Amino acid sequence: MSYSIIGAGKVGQAIARAFARKGIEVAIASRRSPEALAPVAKAIGPTIIPKSLQDAVKAEIVLLAVPFGTQKDVAKAGKSWQGKIVIDVTNAYGVAPEELGNLPSSVVISQAFPGARLVKAFNSLPAETLAEDPNVKGGRRVVFLSSDDESAASEVAALIEQLDFAPVQLGKLAEGGLLVQARGKSWAQLIFQDFVKFK
Repeated sequence: MSYSIIGAGKVGQAIARAFARKGIEVAIASRRSPEALAPVAKAIGPTIIPKSLQDAVKAEIVLLAVPFGTQKDVAKAGKSWQGKIVIDVTNAYGVAPEELGNLPSSVVISQAFPGARLVKAFNSLPAETLAEDPNVKGGRRVVFLSSDDESAASEVAALIEQLDFAPVQLGKLAEGGLLVQARGKSWAQLIFQDFVKFK
């Protein structure tokens, strides 16, 4: 399985740290050139590979850690999104529900990636918390996920496990997914809730 993180801000780097801790190779890309990202990648770890946006979107699983509203720019970099898993890490804070056609922001994101299997995940924790070791006091930090595609959700849950987090599935995007989405200038109930799961 090949992975890439689109977005090299605080959240993108926090997710890259999770991959680096487990020695899993992941591409990282942004609007900046791979050369410009090289020092960032090197500081995180040897398995973090800076790539161009056009190369990074070729991965089988793409983690979208960019500002909400820039998803179409990322989508244009890929020739086809058919069958790929796109993990939506974005938060549409400050975007009025009317601007989203009163749809969950993840549904709006999915419209930019025709054919992709979209999963909402990794967006409910602040970057600083996400960057920390997920093993806490004998338990594992929870990462919520939701999707309208059950098999994609299962694959992403397996990745979350692999990164040592505890996956908690919330169901479909328009149901449980709304618990981890900003609506206008308010945050949903599970945003920034730092839960730890014990066996």
